[in-house]
Amino acid sequence: MLNQVLIIQTASLGDVILSTALAESIHHRFPDASIDYLVKKGYEGLFKGHPFIRKVIIWDKKNNKYANLLKLALGIRKTRYDAVINIQRFFTSGFLTAISGAAIRSGFDKNPFSFSFTHKSIHQIGTGELSKHETLRNHELLGFLSGIETSKPALYPTVEDFNFIKQWNPAKYLTISPASLWFTKQYPVHKWIEFTDKLPADIRVILLGASDDENICKQIIAQTKHPGIISLAGKLGFLQSAAVMKGALMNYVNDSAPMHLASAVNAPVTAIYCSTLPAFGFGPLSDNSAIVEAIPVPECRPCGLHGHQQCPEGHFKCAETIKTEQLLNRLSI
Repeated sequence: MLNQVLIIQTASLGDVILSTALAESIHHRFPDASIDYLVKKGYEGLFKGHPFIRKVIIWDKKNNKYANLLKLALGIRKTRYDAVINIQRFFTSGFLTAISGAAIRSGFDKNPFSFSFTHKSIHQIGTGELSKHETLRNHELLGFLSGIETSKPALYPTVEDFNFIKQWNPAKYLTISPASLWFTKQYPVHKWIEFTDKLPADIRVILLGASDDENICKQIIAQTKHPGIISLAGKLGFLQSAAVMKGALMNYVNDSAPMHLASAVNAPVTAIYCSTLPAFGFGPLSDNSAIVEAIPVPECRPCGLHGHQQCPEGHFKCAETIKTEQLLNRLSI
C-alpha cells in the first residue's frame, strides 16, 4: 500500500510530459495515494488544476542551484514518502532519492546514486530488438508493484484553458509547432511554407511555440500564401496550447515536446522525423497519430540521438526529401 509517492523528473519538457504516464498508473492502482511531483522551475504549469497531483515541488536550477537543492532534500525527507520514483538519471536527482528516507527508492541503474536505490531498472535506448517506448522504460521503475497497468501520458487543461483559447479556434483549424531545440530535428522553414501554401484557404493555421519560437513563426507568416495563418507562439501556457491541440483537425510537430503535449490530451498528431528515429522510443501516442519521414531513408540517418545544430553531411536529405504530400495526406478534409 502506498500513501505518499514522489515522482522526480527534472529534465526537459517532453521528458516531464512522458513521465506523467507513471502518475496515471500509480493513481489507477492506488487511487487514494497522494502523489507529488518534483520538476525544475518553469514546468509547474503542466500540473495546474491537475485532478490528483497533490503538490508540485519546484527546483530553481538557475538561482542558487545547490542551496535550493539542499532545501528540497530537507523538505522531501521531512515528508516521509513511502516511495520515491526517480526518472532522472543525473547526480542531483539521485542525491534527493538517496536522502529521502523513503522505504522504496526506485531509479535507473545509470544514476550515480543507484547503489542506494532499493529498486533499479536498466535504461537503454536502441533500435531493433532494443527498441522500446520511453513510457515502457519508465514503467519498469514500478516493477516492484503488483497489478500495475501501463498508462499513457496525460495532462488536464482546465475549463478556463478551453474558454481562454476560444477567441482563436474557429470550426476548422490545424496547428503547426515548427520549432525544435535542434536544427536537424526541425522541419525546414521553407518546407513548412510549401505545406501551408497548399492548404485550403478555409482552414485556419495556428502556429504554436514558446516565445523563443516567435521568429520562425514570423518567417512562415511573412512568406506563406495562406490567408488564414496566425501565431500564438509565446502567448499561451502549456495547458492552453494543449487545449488548442485538442480541438484541431491535425497537429503537425517535429520530434520534440509539442508531440508529447498532443499525446497527453490524445489530440490527432503527425510527427515529422528528420535526423532521429521513432525506434529510439519517443514517438507519438495519440490514438490518431502517424510518423512522416523521408522515403527512402538516407543512409546517414540517424546521425545522433538528439540531433545537431547543422547537418553533419551538409545536405539534410532526411528533411529535404520529405514530400509535402505526405503531410497533406494526414489531413481529412
